[in-house]
Amino acid sequence: MSSHYLTVSGVSKRFGGLQALNDCSFTLDRGLITCLVGPNGAGKTTIFNVITGFTRPENGDIRLGEQSLLGLSARRMVDLGICRSFQNLRLFTELSVIDNVTVYLPSKTDENPVRPLLRPFHTWAETRRRREEAMAFLEDVGLAMRAKDIVRNLSYGEQKLLCVARLLASGAKLLLLDEPTSGLSAQALETMLEVVLRLKDTGRTFLVVEHNTSIVQRLADNVVFLHQGHVLAQGEPAEIIARPDLGEIYFGGAL
Repeated sequence: MSSHYLTVSGVSKRFGGLQALNDCSFTLDRGLITCLVGPNGAGKTTIFNVITGFTRPENGDIRLGEQSLLGLSARRMVDLGICRSFQNLRLFTELSVIDNVTVYLPSKTDENPVRPLLRPFHTWAETRRRREEAMAFLEDVGLAMRAKDIVRNLSYGEQKLLCVARLLASGAKLLLLDEPTSGLSAQALETMLEVVLRLKDTGRTFLVVEHNTSIVQRLADNVVFLHQGHVLAQGEPAEIIARPDLGEIYFGGAL
């Protein structure tokens, strides 16, 4: 029986002549932040897509505890609490902040047959409940005061925080964040790190693509180093960063 929260075992994926993933294996432990690092083209986005059901591998397995995730749809992954962000934020920029979160809340499928008779009251009560839930997630990321604002009026850093709030609204227990700190001002970066660390303290698990080694040292409990679709090393940040062979691959010098 595996003691790991998520186990990636021998995953391979080819796109035409490109071997995007090559016998890729690593583990995630519950309630920890794992940073996924490696040079451009290492396969980081592809393994995100495989874990979240957007891409099916040719070989290997991915397990959530003892449950294999192979063949499950992206929608089913969300149902299991596995959700990812994207570098292109995919926000509804003409809607309000709170509406962007509300649309990600799960809908109820087990409606009581009496409810249609009470539809006006039920609709009002359900709408209020969903907005209260959405507000709670906005509180979690520090955006409650911007709830009524139109998304296009938010700063880039605030829009990235809104993406995290939408993952929370989806019921995420494992959050895969694709470069959450890229393009942020110094202040927005600090806010993002504070939010992620605070959410970790609630028991959530993270897999984060991050290029800045100083941020990796502050954020990560564990680091996975990916190169040419294969995991070269997994361990604590100080251990990975201290390895000159990995630094040579990543930067042509020390990490």
